[in-house]
Amino acid sequence: MANRLVIQADLGRETISRHIYGHFSEHLGRCIYGGYWVDEDSPIPNVRGIRSDVVEALKRMKIPNLRWPGGCFADEYHWTDGIGPKRKRPCMINTHWGGVTENNHFGTHEFFDLCEQLDCEPYICGNVRSGTVQEMQWVEYVTFDGISPMADLRRRNGREKPWKIKFWGVGNENWGCGGQMRPEYYADQYRRYATYLRNFAGNKLFKIACGGYGENYQWTEVLMRECMGRMDGLSYHYYCGSGKESRSATKFKEIDWFHQLKGALRMDELLARHSTVMDKYDPDRKVAFVVDEWGAWHQVESGTNPGFLYQQNSLRDALVAGVTLDIFNAHCGRVKVANLAQTVNVLQAVVLTEGKKMLLTPTYHVFEMYKVHQDATLLPSRLDCEKYEFAGESIPAMTASASLSAGKKMHVSLCNLDPKKSQRVQIDIRGFEARKVAGRVLTAKTMTAHNTFDKPNAVKPAALKGAKIARTGLSLQLPAMSVVVLEIA
Repeated sequence: MANRLVIQADLGRETISRHIYGHFSEHLGRCIYGGYWVDEDSPIPNVRGIRSDVVEALKRMKIPNLRWPGGCFADEYHWTDGIGPKRKRPCMINTHWGGVTENNHFGTHEFFDLCEQLDCEPYICGNVRSGTVQEMQWVEYVTFDGISPMADLRRRNGREKPWKIKFWGVGNENWGCGGQMRPEYYADQYRRYATYLRNFAGNKLFKIACGGYGENYQWTEVLMRECMGRMDGLSYHYYCGSGKESRSATKFKEIDWFHQLKGALRMDELLARHSTVMDKYDPDRKVAFVVDEWGAWHQVESGTNPGFLYQQNSLRDALVAGVTLDIFNAHCGRVKVANLAQTVNVLQAVVLTEGKKMLLTPTYHVFEMYKVHQDATLLPSRLDCEKYEFAGESIPAMTASASLSAGKKMHVSLCNLDPKKSQRVQIDIRGFEARKVAGRVLTAKTMTAHNTFDKPNAVKPAALKGAKIARTGLSLQLPAMSVVVLEIA
């Protein structure tokens, strides 16, 4: 079967929100402490305690938003413990993640400083499980510019001018670690808590209700029925596991590769089915589907704290990222925000650190390559491709998406999921004359290839060669197990 991608360049209508390319950072393991935060007196180069190399790397990737402080941690976090002089902030036990002591040195002011350095939108997840509605006074502390107890407290803590914030979540995984709630009970709690999410000083909140996970369509049904008109977004979590037999990030076989990517491809079906439920109550698609936790979940690296969820990141994870982002692009009419879990040193991280050292993972490179889709116009496309077969099962050998930038350049992303076979693909473009093409490819010689602190550039993008322009489009060869992004002028 010939691989053929048909792009309707003159029929684009929907915008791929840049916020689909967001990230998530929880007080978990070494994500915050040792990841972003090193303290002001650290020998590691930093700005007010926030390490500079990580900031610069994320800025190159054009990180659009950052979700914080959790995760499960959010529903045991009391924001008032993370303000004021650091030496006076009370400690707490991080009961979810390793039972370690949290000193609260990274709190509200530090988080907004980080977002300002990153030039990204903050996304706060508020405490519902262990708090009261008073937790939502956090909004007043952050955004109010008048005279009030919370605004005055912010000023005493050194911030005169209020911050701006768009995304605000009400609880996290309230069906699980966030309180073991039934959807009907949480819906009532959401309505109550959301009442206190007020718009101060011209700041307009985008209110996000806790949604379901996996195939939990009932949760979506109940929240849409009970909270429609009171929320701007409904969150959703999905992790695609770690393969079939092995749970290691770097020691696995093709059976694990196949089932990992099969799991990643399920995102398309899950989004379609949850969207169908949402369409019943919201046919105009005013409520965004917010996939604010997604990614691969492997076994922790040997010798590390199991509660820190520190895992390596291989070419397989890069394909998970590419496949998932292609799916999000296709569903951009409903999916407006998404957050990879988690940014630094946890789960499918884009950055790993070890003391003064920092490396970029294969997943980082996919996000950096795909940044060209941010806020671009989705171009309708149809992909007919071969199957990647393994042990009597099969999945599509390729995924793809196409967009048109404000500068009228077309970008096409393609993933070849087959680890053993390259794919020749013909791209037919209608309504756009291709005159020049350039591209980059991310691949390696082995499925398990990954970057280490000794060899930080083992997996990195390279220039793509061999793409040929034809009368109706172009043709190219996708290497086995590769991610490719083309720019067509």
